[in-house]
Amino acid sequence: AWRTTGDITDTWGSVYSIIQQMDKWAPYCSPGHWNDADMLVIGWLGANGLHPTRLTPDEQYTHITFWSMFSSPLLLGCDLTKLDPFTLNLITNDEVIAINQDPMGKGANRVYQNGLVEVWKKELANGDQAVTMANFGLNETKIHFDWEMLGLSGRYELFDVWRQEILGTFKDSFESMVPGHGVLFLRVSRDSQ
Repeated sequence: AWRTTGDITDTWGSVYSIIQQMDKWAPYCSPGHWNDADMLVIGWLGANGLHPTRLTPDEQYTHITFWSMFSSPLLLGCDLTKLDPFTLNLITNDEVIAINQDPMGKGANRVYQNGLVEVWKKELANGDQAVTMANFGLNETKIHFDWEMLGLSGRYELFDVWRQEILGTFKDSFESMVPGHGVLFLRVSRDSQ
């Protein structure tokens, strides 16, 4: 593993800046070669007196989602004796961890950007793709993406990774509202029917 960015802090500006730097590192990520975007800044933090993370819940979902998409080591820098249910959910979601630790070991690539709206993809070993619809702006907004952005065509099942539920089967495209500083984290699988 090697650090790809400067030190992270528990601020939106820091997390956003690191995400924006990671696209160029994707070609260097593979099994045994990990792009380290620095530690996770969730939970209670601080070397000189503890404080709760300054990231909002949506910002924390965005943070963990992208570190999982990047195949970045998920290093905790928080006080494990002070884990609340929300933080525990962030670090123990099996579907999220499976994408982070997918055996193909790919990094994520940005496939669409329009201002503060972005779509990123990560190829997975079983032929699925992880897709993140990201809204880096302040206000909830509708995000649309076409299968063409992913190099796909036809019908695909979409699975909401954080909520661990199937959203349905869609043809050619998908759109959804995404909260400010938030994400929709999807696993895209070919429809079996």
